[in-house]
Amino acid sequence: MVRSDDERREDARTTRAQGTKEGDNAALTLTELLRTLAKHWITAVVTAAIVLAGVITYLAVAPAKYSATSRLFATYSSTNNTENYSSLNSAGSYISTQVKSYPDLVVTKAVLAPVVEQLHYQGTMQSLQSMVSASNPTDTAFINISATTDDPQLSADIANACAESLKKLVETSLYPADQQSPVTISIVQPAVIPSAPSAPKKNLIIVLGIAVAIVLGVIAALLKNLFTRKIQDEEELSNYIDAPVLGRIPEDTTLDDTVPVIKQPGSSLSEKYRRVCTNLSFIAPAAGTHARLIVISAVGVNEGKTTTSVNVAAALAESGASVLLIDADLRHPSVAKKLGIDGAAGLAHILSGQASVKDVVQHYWKPNLHVLVAGPKPPNAATLLGSPLMTELLTQALHQYDYVIVDTAPMIVANDAASFAKQGGGLVLVSKRGATMKHELADVAAELANLNVPVTGFVANFARENKKLLEGSSYYYYYYYRDGESSDGSAKRKHRRKHKQVQSNRT
Repeated sequence: MVRSDDERREDARTTRAQGTKEGDNAALTLTELLRTLAKHWITAVVTAAIVLAGVITYLAVAPAKYSATSRLFATYSSTNNTENYSSLNSAGSYISTQVKSYPDLVVTKAVLAPVVEQLHYQGTMQSLQSMVSASNPTDTAFINISATTDDPQLSADIANACAESLKKLVETSLYPADQQSPVTISIVQPAVIPSAPSAPKKNLIIVLGIAVAIVLGVIAALLKNLFTRKIQDEEELSNYIDAPVLGRIPEDTTLDDTVPVIKQPGSSLSEKYRRVCTNLSFIAPAAGTHARLIVISAVGVNEGKTTTSVNVAAALAESGASVLLIDADLRHPSVAKKLGIDGAAGLAHILSGQASVKDVVQHYWKPNLHVLVAGPKPPNAATLLGSPLMTELLTQALHQYDYVIVDTAPMIVANDAASFAKQGGGLVLVSKRGATMKHELADVAAELANLNVPVTGFVANFARENKKLLEGSSYYYYYYYRDGESSDGSAKRKHRRKHKQVQSNRT
């Protein structure tokens, strides 16, 4: 049985909503890893820098250690009275057996006490033991005695003194006085003064430090991404709701005080809102009409839904379409303040039967742009917005306008947006980088999936913008010229020179 695209999308939304609740158990792909590092590169770099700084500090303060080694060789004494050792199979096996115990013998008091006396060592026996080590290479009669100190001369002296002390102990003191030692120790390679420190191994430590710094930097970025409670990138939105990003609006302080589409029509911000409108023009009209119902909301408060609503409405009206902008956020109305128009009478009066639509709808900017403000805050907002009168109002508006834009309350406050979108409109969610809470977005995704309300798309607010991609083009010059021209013409002259320089570099 072949499933439709709508069924597959619905399954994907449901699965994603459930997966977000339970935790994402999917393996991290290389692409996701790179995206995570790109989002949290500062954390990764700072962590790596701290690790490298620690490595460099360690190398700077760690004392240099010098190791010197003397090599000894054990042989069987041929002058020995062999009658006392007639039980031995051979001299070679005896030497092999004896020499294995000599490394442990080197660090005993019997060997080290003469060294202390010979070198006039001022430290304790325990400290001397920590400086000395010995080994017997496998299947050989060699004994290697090493001494490691912060003084190259002392290291050589200790190694040689230990070799002499072991030789004397084995040959003269280890066996009964009336028997000659069956083992002869020869110092085949005295220790020499080391010319370079043996520790710390700077090259190895630096290489390992770089590797550890990279690994910890990546881990830090992953942990920050895991424990960050807010959306940091618009690509994260698709992890919760299967919907495209309709537009990316960069951070700009002018958005707080003005409507760029109206006040700065040639600005880059205006073009970005026009891009959103272009994408919205492809949604299907409401059933039985040629109009499109666009419901704009957000997950949480202060994410820019009203700013998006007024700019989208203005951009659609600019293109010649008849537009009605409705402020349906009766709990916190803001369209009137945003546009600087009278907000005393509005939607609340219509829904409560105190006024008619024609009494409160206002013309704004262009003859084809109408605005229905919210009016005063009513005590029963949910009841009014869910009433049949509200449904009838939207139905009539869809027969009179090309576009009906509804600015609604955030989804965590109320699900009015879902109710409006059920009338055949497109639901647009505005998400502000660093403001949208992940767990709230997950709750909204689950609620919309349960209500079978699809999301048309996201508008990513405060999106990161790579201005370097525009600086080399005439479009960057055009936008800056329109937005940044000053009375003294300095901005014009500066960017005109920059534009000419870019053009000359191209040729």
